[in-house]
Amino acid sequence: MVTAFRISIFQQFLPNPFSDAGSLDGFVERFVHFALDMKSFSLFSILFGLGLAMQFERLSRSGHPFYFLTRRLIALLVFGAIHLLLIWNGDILTEYALAGFVVLPLLRLSRSSLATIAASVLALYGILGVFPMLLPGPGPQALAEHVAHATATYADGSFADVLGFSLREIEFIVPLHASVFPRTVGLFVFGAWIWRSGVFQQAGDNAGVFGGVAAIGILAGVTLTLRTGDPFLDSLAPVVFAIGYGSLVVWIAQIEETRRILAPFAAVGRMALTNYILHSVIFGFVFFGYGLGLFGQMGAAPALLLVAIVYSFQALFSTLWLNRFRFGPLEWLWRVITYNQLQPMRIHRPLDSALRH
Repeated sequence: MVTAFRISIFQQFLPNPFSDAGSLDGFVERFVHFALDMKSFSLFSILFGLGLAMQFERLSRSGHPFYFLTRRLIALLVFGAIHLLLIWNGDILTEYALAGFVVLPLLRLSRSSLATIAASVLALYGILGVFPMLLPGPGPQALAEHVAHATATYADGSFADVLGFSLREIEFIVPLHASVFPRTVGLFVFGAWIWRSGVFQQAGDNAGVFGGVAAIGILAGVTLTLRTGDPFLDSLAPVVFAIGYGSLVVWIAQIEETRRILAPFAAVGRMALTNYILHSVIFGFVFFGYGLGLFGQMGAAPALLLVAIVYSFQALFSTLWLNRFRFGPLEWLWRVITYNQLQPMRIHRPLDSALRH
């Protein structure tokens, strides 16, 4: 929200991208940049890789894991393409599907091989961060002109205008994806290694390990982030931060009282695909010209409040939905495509059976 939907995603690459340091907007922008920006991507990439390994292990018991996971990734690629081309060009699903195809053959390797590959690919990503992007982007003047054009079009354009500009803008977005693709692949493999290590399955017994990794990861992330000027460390700092954040959540979730507090977040996570697309639909209406047209007009602080409101709605919606259904709507469709057969959707409780009779 702070760096993409309310403003052009390229505004962060302009000189002096932040608001005045003394303003609330400036504080929010700097906080998001320091504590959250790129860390969330890294954490979600780790979780995606962990999920792939989990599904590979489960499907291996019944046979044909590559067949079903290939279908699953093809379906995700289709979802991503629709999202990218018709809803919001900031889509991440397409990159995740493509990275999944790269990682899928590696899931049969040993734990030590997965660890070596993850470390090597992430090191390569850090080294590439020292050099310019593989696919050069526009220069400063062209970038400033593009941001101005984007602000005018997204704020005031019709649906056709927004869609047309969004499609043309993809050529500027491709270099961004190319530059982080090695990180995505490396973190997918790292997530697979976490699952194969068994530490996640025995989180209760390993609570102390997760607590220690959380403290080390967050402290190291802060230290690396503050050491500005080193491209290698700058590129890997979000990864270290993400490992710390993820470990902190797992550690906290081992506490019974805290687990109940985290339940609404778990519901949102179980419907991650549905909620992700719903974000784009809601914020597209709020910011683009075919809706409220607030693009380029909302500061970071009001945007943060809007995020809290929308997320709270999604937590409530997800909780109520999952009280009656096994999967989110898009998760159900994704599962149907993966297994090529209709899946049970509704949760049948004893009361339901009694009422039917």
